[in-house]
Amino acid sequence: MKNKFFIVYVIGLACCLTACKNDLASTGSEILAPEDGIIVIADTFDLKSRIDSCGAIISSPDSMLLGEIETDYGTLRAQILTQLTCPEGFKYPSNAVIDSISLYFHYTTWVGDGKSPLSINVYEMDGKQLNYAKTYYTDINISDYCSRTKSILRNRRIVAASEKMDSLANSSGIYEPMVKMMMDSTSDFFHRFASIREFTDQDSFNEQFKGLLVETDFGSSTVLNIKDIAMGVYYHFSYDKQGKDTTVNDLKVFYSNAEVRAVNSIQYVNKEDLLNDLQQDSALYNYIIGPAGIYTQISLPVKKMQQSMIDHMIESIDAATGDTIVKRPYVNLALLQVDIENVFNGATADKTHNDWLQPAPYMLLVKEEAAERVLKGEMPSDTCALICGLTSGTDSIGDPIYFYTYDLSTMLTHELREDSIAEQLDLLLVPVTVTTATTSSSTSVISSVKESQTLSATVIRSAQNGLNLKLVYSGF
Repeated sequence: MKNKFFIVYVIGLACCLTACKNDLASTGSEILAPEDGIIVIADTFDLKSRIDSCGAIISSPDSMLLGEIETDYGTLRAQILTQLTCPEGFKYPSNAVIDSISLYFHYTTWVGDGKSPLSINVYEMDGKQLNYAKTYYTDINISDYCSRTKSILRNRRIVAASEKMDSLANSSGIYEPMVKMMMDSTSDFFHRFASIREFTDQDSFNEQFKGLLVETDFGSSTVLNIKDIAMGVYYHFSYDKQGKDTTVNDLKVFYSNAEVRAVNSIQYVNKEDLLNDLQQDSALYNYIIGPAGIYTQISLPVKKMQQSMIDHMIESIDAATGDTIVKRPYVNLALLQVDIENVFNGATADKTHNDWLQPAPYMLLVKEEAAERVLKGEMPSDTCALICGLTSGTDSIGDPIYFYTYDLSTMLTHELREDSIAEQLDLLLVPVTVTTATTSSSTSVISSVKESQTLSATVIRSAQNGLNLKLVYSGF
């Protein structure tokens, strides 16, 4: 029985790629008894798709947006609330003198006009404290945490992206964009922070210094992808070395990192108007806009698929028992290819305003009912969620195409075997950031999946414009 299954399965699967539906249905039936026969069916199912949205997304500290930008997909404003780490157990030498304090903003990339100036303003948080264990969303109310009355830096204009400013090359010789901003040594904040001479633990430090609000108020053409924020305190002290007075210059750095809480506040101006505009185009195209919380919902007609399987599963009578045999359905292949319409080809043209937002590097396809669990940290499994990176290829005439592709066979097999299923299975396309780790066997595995906070716009063909599901299923 096992050998027969293997041979007929291979023949059936091969035929599904080249033969018509009726040929597939009879593959193997002439060489096996009815109770041993395997049926393989290929079919294509029409889908439904529409634009969906949520009010805000979970704020993740992996990458922070800073700035304001007007795009074809709305105007985004992004601000940062962050604590700084306490150097626990550190204290300045008794005769140390604080010389200067500077803030550093390291950014990996930017979106928009690299020559557009913007003004970075920094305020001391004087409201509620950020809670390290709390889940924050991008619609956080900044006024609850900062009144903007304690200004640290204001109206320091910079050319955000195209000028190197204070940026340096790292140890590998790779240029790392950075902005350094020195505080006014006569300000109240400078004197108050310089008066903190000893650092016991993070909680007591947070009581003395709750953190920073970083925002911009000039320029609407550039958004920085902030990687790191740090505050450096430069100081000097002297000590006696072999009877000689010696001066030492030193630096203590307070970082915004994974040990403390940081939240990205992101607002889309007139988001409802944007959604209405996108809906006008939804007959042909759907949209996934990050981090606006604008998704595409795809609905699979699972009840119709189940009935199709039942209609095609061979029934026979067991010769020994007289029982009716119904083939158990298996989904061998369920291919969903999501074709992208807006990829910028940098080899042939300069980037324009319309090209600022590009498709997401990774796209999650997740059951709508499981989306919140997965985006809050549950590792995706192929019964409820799949991840695909942006993929390129060529069409039948050799032109480049871009797409995400998903094999839903495991998910559908799980769904279609349920005793009672809904008319349709609703899935969401969500842009995500994927982190990988290397196992002891040198295998790369996904270690975390978070909703992406980087700017992206992914335009796809709608269900009315060619989006469908190609299904190959069998029964034995």
